[in-house]
Amino acid sequence: MGSSSHLQRPSGPNRTVSASSFAEAFSIARRNLEDEISHELPVTSSELPSPALSSSDAPSTPALSASNLTTPASLVTPLTEAQTPSLVDSGYDDNIADNFAFAFDIDGVLVRGGRPIPEAIEAMKVLNGENEYGVRVPYIFLTNGGGKTEEERCEDLSKQLELTVSPGQFICGHTPMRELADKYTGSVLVVGGEGEKCRSVAEQYGFKDVITPGDIIKANAATAPFRKLTDLEHTNSRDLLERHGVEKLSDIVIEAIFVFADSRDWASDLQIILDIAMSKGGRLETRSETFEEGPPIYFSHSDVVWSAAHEHVRLGMGALRRIVETVFTDVTGGKKLETHAFGKPQVSTFEFATRLLQQWRTTQHGLVAARRPLDTVYFVGDTPESDIRGTNAMDAKSKHTSWYSVLVKTGVYEDGTEPAYKPRVLVETVLDAVNHGIEREMRRRRAKQSQRDAKNQGGLMQKLANITVQDMS
Repeated sequence: MGSSSHLQRPSGPNRTVSASSFAEAFSIARRNLEDEISHELPVTSSELPSPALSSSDAPSTPALSASNLTTPASLVTPLTEAQTPSLVDSGYDDNIADNFAFAFDIDGVLVRGGRPIPEAIEAMKVLNGENEYGVRVPYIFLTNGGGKTEEERCEDLSKQLELTVSPGQFICGHTPMRELADKYTGSVLVVGGEGEKCRSVAEQYGFKDVITPGDIIKANAATAPFRKLTDLEHTNSRDLLERHGVEKLSDIVIEAIFVFADSRDWASDLQIILDIAMSKGGRLETRSETFEEGPPIYFSHSDVVWSAAHEHVRLGMGALRRIVETVFTDVTGGKKLETHAFGKPQVSTFEFATRLLQQWRTTQHGLVAARRPLDTVYFVGDTPESDIRGTNAMDAKSKHTSWYSVLVKTGVYEDGTEPAYKPRVLVETVLDAVNHGIEREMRRRRAKQSQRDAKNQGGLMQKLANITVQDMS
């Protein structure tokens, strides 16, 4: 070649990793990327790490006692979000279900005729950790029944289910009525229940002057011509004129009527409720010319029937409510009486239950709503018209928590019939309901884990594809 200049062979690229150690470097890079991805990916409320659940380390049913159960000081306004410093400080247990819970009706679901339904005891054990996943699930009780204090009802249910039930996880039909004690500070009529129990409940709620039908009959026996007070009833009933310092009953004004529990004497209770509904502004033994001056009337629930010991359902408070409204129209020449009801299926009762459940999750299980949001509540009931209807209505209204309705065949619902309000699922017993809910949550948890794994793997492969390994050879 005559020319002194010639093409030079380009030098090879600088080499930072020897060929023999390439696999090791790749492995190191992969591990580093996995660490980066695990720190970069946001964790949403629905993607909180799943507890390490296994059947081998499943805890036994915890020994519950009154000393280790935290009961809210008041249920007047249950905390929407209880104040707990941190999950660590509150002793949060990874084996607690942090995103779902259960709520139960009682009669026809857990108890019938005062005796526990056999599967109910086993269902409670499953919720308390005796399941293949070793997970314990928070739960509350929401019943339309009443007539006793929440503490007494909890004592009864504790014996029936063979565990300790706290008032902090219990709502009966008249529990929300305590929120009206500050509104009606004068005289109120309380109807229903055995003896003086409902008066005692109302006074514990904060009502200042509680009058019963027995008090009125004692003051004027002609009020209920077919009802004669027993000696005990006469003794327990109060002297209204002396107590109020008045000379005649018309000086006593009833601000509101509360039917706390099922009536023990429908005829006399009906007569007295109608008398006051037709009165001049709630004044006893008066009559309004317009029949539009009576005080408000509240029923703790509106169940027409309920499941008792008898093979067929029995009439409940809802039947009395309808009779009061119908007879009022008949005796007033067509006037309409509007009454109010708490309990199921009213959405306000389910909203009250949501607040109570959030508080119970925090005080008992260390689950702060802001950090461990409640995704699903499984409500188990036996009455389509109240349990299922109310649950579905709450689910439609709730923005953050799904209410999942489960109907059992052990109570009011008659197997083989078409329920007036359709549940999400129909099962045989409460044990089947509990197993269904837990299995459903475990499937959802596995599906979310698979999605996270796929997302993590996709991000890892994308970053690995961008790695440039310079080859010096």
